[in-house]
Parts: sequence; structure tokens; C-alpha cells
Amino acid sequence: MQTMTAPRQAYLDWLRILAIAGVLIFHSAMPFGAELDWHIRNKETSNIFLELVFFMHLFRMPLLFFISGTVSYFMLQNRSGKRFVSMRIRRLLIPVLLAILIIVPPQVYLERVEQGFKGNFWQFYSRMFTSGPYPKGDISWHHLWFVVYLLIYDIICAPLFVWVMSPKARRFREGLAWLARGKRVYLLALPAIIIYTSLSLRYPETNDLVHDGCYFFYWMCFLLPGFFCVAQPALMDSLERNRRFAFLMAFLSILTINYFRWNDVLPWDTLANWKSDPRTYAFLSLHVICAWGWVFTAIGYGKKYLNRQHVSLNYLNQAVYPFYILHQTVIVILAFYVVKTSDTIGTKYVFIVLTTLFISMGIYHLLIRPYSISRFLFGMKPRESRATGKNQPDIQEKRILQPAS
Repeated sequence: MQTMTAPRQAYLDWLRILAIAGVLIFHSAMPFGAELDWHIRNKETSNIFLELVFFMHLFRMPLLFFISGTVSYFMLQNRSGKRFVSMRIRRLLIPVLLAILIIVPPQVYLERVEQGFKGNFWQFYSRMFTSGPYPKGDISWHHLWFVVYLLIYDIICAPLFVWVMSPKARRFREGLAWLARGKRVYLLALPAIIIYTSLSLRYPETNDLVHDGCYFFYWMCFLLPGFFCVAQPALMDSLERNRRFAFLMAFLSILTINYFRWNDVLPWDTLANWKSDPRTYAFLSLHVICAWGWVFTAIGYGKKYLNRQHVSLNYLNQAVYPFYILHQTVIVILAFYVVKTSDTIGTKYVFIVLTTLFISMGIYHLLIRPYSISRFLFGMKPRESRATGKNQPDIQEKRILQPAS
């Protein structure tokens, strides 16, 4: 049983909510971005939406994994490692299975219809289990890949997490304070830079776990610092103190990346032996510096300005995980019909964003939140019994418990 406790960090709740809102903005733009490959595509595309997707892709998942590291810390308070792993399996694996069997199939089906499949959904569903894994087959976890990775990370890292929070690791935690001095906190970015620059060209992002030789370790380089930073509050204080420098780093790095992109001077387009040229790897490192810059910026400014309670915070914090599970299927279904209309791209995009928000939150409020079985299937805590007080979460569990996804 762990003895370390920490006060509630409302800004992490707010950042998690904003990050999931960003996922809605990101996925709703996918049908319209030029040069993008997605499940449903609009006939006319937009370079503006391409830039939106490119920009958000640099840091949205790093931010979610960083926040997920803080979630694991709070969940381990007053829990053993076995209880932590058991809880993560229940809250992460069950929704993944639900998604594979029920939530994701409509996405794959509509994509296959776009590709020429003539059968109805039930004909597609009956063949789904013998077709093999996506993209050649039809079985997929699609956007729930994040939850799968998070589950594996928490299982693998549970012994480390337990040790860091134990009295035996007091000197280690105190040693982490060294990184809080000056701008040393930015050294946390080094492992991600090394992994990304050395492996990303050989192992492009797949999100399929099996062939994701770079990104599986890359995402972990954000989750672990999230855990360490909340375990040593001086690191979070350092991020707050250095937030302006982080913003400058993020701003200049995205400008530099886009200078090379927009002027067609990318290393692989201009250098003869680009795979062995140091300038290629310097350019790749800019992507990680940019990702960390925006993560540090979000945490620093969030801690400064968002560490406030609000009556809606608990409701929204419980809603974001079911919302994440639902949102992409709603987007794909809407996009399947919307792209066939003659409206402008902007009108279609706004319609998809607002309607997805309305439908997903409506399903959560009316069909998931009130019922014990649906709460279980979507990875939520059991519903509290007002009369008997049963299933009331302990004081530590009221913190940031649901997986950031």
C-alpha cells in the first residue's frame, strides 16, 4: 500500500479535457486536409486543414501521454501495484474490447463502402472476424490504439512506479529536484530526441503495436516524465517558472519546421545522401523539440492559470474517456454523408465538430453515465449509491483517475 499523497491538481484535469477537445478538432479535420489519407475523404481538400492536422499531430499525443503519466501517479496513491494493474486492466482493456466489437466496425464498414463494398453492415460484420487485422483485413482498434499502448505501459512500468512512490526511493525523488534548477527540466526531452532521430526513418508510425518499433518507445518518453514530474513537485514548479521560454522554444521550432516544408527544402528532397547526412537528423530532432515545447508550454501555463475548481470540472473529467471512445465513430458516420453535399469545406467542418460534440455528449449523459453496466463497459468508476454510500471512491480516487485518451 502506498503512503505518498498529493493535493488535487485541477489544472491537469483541465488540460486533459482540453486535450480531448483537441482530438475532436483534429479528427474532424481529417476528411478535408490535402494530401492526407483517412477513412472518409472529401472531394475538395484544403491546405489550411492540412496545416492544422500537421501542427496538432506534433504535440497532441505527447501531451496526452504526459498527462497519462500523472494519472498513473494519482491512481497509485494508497494502492498496491497489483491493485493498480488490476484497475487499469478493467478500465482500459474492457473498453478496447468493446471498441473492437461494437464501436469501431461502423468506421471500417463505411470505409469499405467508399472503396466499393456492396454488402450491408451485417454482411460486413459476419466476414470481419475472418478477414484479419486492418488495413488489409477489417479487425481494428483504430483510435483506441492509444488506450492499448497506455495499458501496456502501465503494466510494464508498474514496478517502477511503485518503487518511485515508496520510501525506498526518497533519495531518487530528491535527486529529481536537480532537474528543477534553472532550465535543466528541458533535459527530460533528450530520450525522446534520441529515440525519434535514430528510429523514426526505419520504423514509421503504425499504431499497430507489432511494427511500431520507434513510436512505442517514443510515446513512453512522454509518459514517464509525466509521472516523474508529478512525483517531484519541484519539476512542475520549474515548468511553470519557465513557461515563457517553453513557449518561445515551441514557437521558433514550428516556424523553422514550416520554413523547410513551405520552401521545399526538406532534407530528403534536397540532400543527395540524406539518410546519412547529419542535417537530416537535426531536422528530425526539431519535431521532438517542437512536441516537447508545446507540452512544456501547456503544463506551465496550465499550472499558472488553470489550477482552479469549477462545478463542471468533475462532470467533464468523467465524460472525456467515454467521449474519446465514441467520437471518431460519430465523426466517420457524419463525414460519410457530409462529404457528399455541396456545402463549403468550412461549413462541413463546423457541422461535424458541433454535431459530434452534441451526439457524443448526449450518448454519454443519457446512455452511459446513469447505468452501471455501461459505466463498466466504458471504463468508468461504479456509480455511487446515495442511500448507502456504497461504491463511493476514496478521497484519493477522486483525483484524476480516468485514462487520458
